[in-house]
Amino acid sequence: MAAETAKPTRKLRADSIRNRELLLETATQVFSAGGPQASLETVARQAGVGIGTLYRHFPTREALFEAVYRHEVDHLGDLAEQLAGGGNPVEALRTWLHANVRLVATKKGMIEALQLVAHGSSDLKAYSFERLSGAIGLLLDRAIAANEIRPDVPPDDILRTLVGIFYSQGTSEWQSSALRLVDIFVDGLRKR
Repeated sequence: MAAETAKPTRKLRADSIRNRELLLETATQVFSAGGPQASLETVARQAGVGIGTLYRHFPTREALFEAVYRHEVDHLGDLAEQLAGGGNPVEALRTWLHANVRLVATKKGMIEALQLVAHGSSDLKAYSFERLSGAIGLLLDRAIAANEIRPDVPPDDILRTLVGIFYSQGTSEWQSSALRLVDIFVDGLRKR
């Protein structure tokens, strides 16, 4: 009976999926360069689609910011899965943490917008915390199993440390300082 009353879901067309991905990639570039005030018209124009197409996928500026934020979080989650596939487990963790720093450094124009979106949505906060903690856990578990990293530091603590490093932005040398702090932290996690 429930199957009879359920609405059939429409499968997205291939061009619609392509347009959505193109809009996300373009929005990431536009917001990185122009901050939260970058216009949606600029995003649509640079993606080569009409503004109506943008609004069909993302009805509000906040919806687009949230989608970009989720896209970036998913990118980091996917990277952790790739890194967990082989190589030195401590270096995989370090590489993933460095990727986070580089992402933040190259997306400075987006940070304000992403923080506004993340702070406003408890679902988005929960999603990003779960996805990023899971990514760290995957890399951490591998390093612990290899007897390379201390087992007493949970993924949540590593995520909090990383966020603390991000909030310490201040000088023009922020990225090199953040990468150095990550290296010190990772070295401190090593089992002696």
